Amino acid sequence: MEQICELQINTKSKSYFITIGYDILHTLPQIINSLSPKITKILIITDTNVAVNYLDEVKSKLTDQFDVLDFVIPSGEQSKSMMMFEKCSSFALSSQLDRNSLIIALGGGVVGDLAGFVAATYMRGIRFIQVPTTLLAHDSAVGGKVAINLPLGKNVVGAFYQPEHVLYHLNFLETLPLSEMRSGFAEISKEAMLSSKEEVNWLMEHVKQITDLERNILKQILKMGVQIKNNIVSTDEKEKGIRAFLNLGHTLGHALEAHLGYSVISHGDGVAFGTLFALYVSENLFGVDLHFDEIRKWYNQLGFPLFTNIDSAEVIKLMKHDKKNIGNSIRFILLKKFGQAELHEIKQEKIHTLLNNFLDLFRNEKEL
Repeated sequence: MEQICELQINTKSKSYFITIGYDILHTLPQIINSLSPKITKILIITDTNVAVNYLDEVKSKLTDQFDVLDFVIPSGEQSKSMMMFEKCSSFALSSQLDRNSLIIALGGGVVGDLAGFVAATYMRGIRFIQVPTTLLAHDSAVGGKVAINLPLGKNVVGAFYQPEHVLYHLNFLETLPLSEMRSGFAEISKEAMLSSKEEVNWLMEHVKQITDLERNILKQILKMGVQIKNNIVSTDEKEKGIRAFLNLGHTLGHALEAHLGYSVISHGDGVAFGTLFALYVSENLFGVDLHFDEIRKWYNQLGFPLFTNIDSAEVIKLMKHDKKNIGNSIRFILLKKFGQAELHEIKQEKIHTLLNNFLDLFRNEKEL
């Protein structure tokens, strides 16, 4: 029998469990029945891709015991919008969800962020459970960040709102395309860099291609990522200090998503390129060796794309919209060494020079 991994997530506002394993979907009714006060109605929020494959399977586990509704949103980052938030909330109200109702976020990071924000705001907050269906969603499902996007910036309207439980039924990941697995792995590798050189080395040794993410390795890297994130969010739930370190690679990554279009670039691919840039900037500013050349070759081997044909001035303008910034300064998470991050303010002119030099490095390689 497959071993189930159960980790307790501890934050100031709530403690809850994330259950990781294969063939564990049947435990969902038991988890819901353990909640108090008793759940009166369930709304599953999912997207068009997930609905085709898994919505009926999830509902079949619940309909014998609960009144279950579903709301299906279009797949893709564009659904993390004010308009879709209003549609979900209006559906909840017209369906007479009350404060003893439950929302289940069945999907990837987009669904988790949107459904979690609906749960956080509907009737000033009702309970929700995360049921992730992607590798990338391990990052958004744990820690209670829920949000929607505005045209000028990602995740700028949101809340810190913890789920009641995270159920990671890994069978859902078996139908994911390699590009989606790669996107999720970008966050895992980022978390390893925030933890220790040993964990980075372990990943580089065991995952040389995305196809290496078979069952045992997948469970191990998910456990690694969740534990690292838990160590951080348990001390800093609302990003007043070290939780900001989890944004390693995201300053450039989010700007790339806004610049190129959310449907053009995946979150993970943007974060991977942003993480490479953070390593490059760290080495340049601190004079440290973060094995930049070795890691960029590893990322290339894993299939992460390069984004060299971008307007650096426009991207820097978008970086200034990042919610981590205060005033006109641009804040970056940088590394003194693996496992030692710090928040660093860099002048816009300096960033412009560093970004152009970084892009030239790849452009020159492609010309060879």
